[in-house]
Amino acid sequence: MRKSKLFFLILLVLCFNTTVFSQDAPNRIISLGPSLTEELYLLGAEGKIIGCTTYCKCPKEKVGNVIEVNVEKILSLKPDLVLATSLTNQRDIEKLRSLGVNVITFKTPRNFSEICEQFLRLARIVKKEQKAKEIIKQANTEIEVIKKRIKDLPRPRVFIQIGARPLFTATKDLFINDLIELAGGINIASSKTGLYSRERVIEDNPDVIIIVTMGIAGEREKRQWETYKVVEAVRRKRIYFIDSEKVCNATPLSFIEALKEIVKLIHPEIEDG
Repeated sequence: MRKSKLFFLILLVLCFNTTVFSQDAPNRIISLGPSLTEELYLLGAEGKIIGCTTYCKCPKEKVGNVIEVNVEKILSLKPDLVLATSLTNQRDIEKLRSLGVNVITFKTPRNFSEICEQFLRLARIVKKEQKAKEIIKQANTEIEVIKKRIKDLPRPRVFIQIGARPLFTATKDLFINDLIELAGGINIASSKTGLYSRERVIEDNPDVIIIVTMGIAGEREKRQWETYKVVEAVRRKRIYFIDSEKVCNATPLSFIEALKEIVKLIHPEIEDG
């Protein structure tokens, strides 16, 4: 239950919105968000990282998880920049700032465009703007290729499940909605909060159900959905899994990798290429 709730929160802080940084690029960065850490690696700025969270795939000093951090440990590392997220305990952020630590808090991107905008802002902070522009250009080119491949295909109705207890989905204000729509699907979610009931899913009758595996027992969830024989996705055996890391990391390139996989799931009729 706690892991599932934590996963919902992680999904909401996968990328960010930044404030203006000083003209000098920071050299000692602590990242308090897995996606922030991944983006620093993508920009070739991983050498600037001196600390990160236990959820980050980074062999640096661990200073806490995505919510609670060890302020004393952060101070001992003498960072010139801490990258926080909306999940980071606000009291810890305020304490760090009161002690003179430069903290920038990042917010959730609502769509692919915001992912790119925010990625570019981070790149400017670490003086990697040209690298970011090249990555964004590559990502946009791949999206255009995908659009051409699926433009004449039917648009299946999709329910993407990102939590089980309670049942949780991606609303139209989360970038995961872009993954569905750019892949040629229709996101059935109409809830503003992301909370859903199985009865509501049955009523909306999706053609495809995609289960994000982190924090929930995927096979058990699939078996439960299979008991609802009236649902189109169940009748057509179109219940799929996707790894959470492929949809939770809001970098331009990880977005494209997730998009390609979802295209294959909802449009199995098209060939690879």
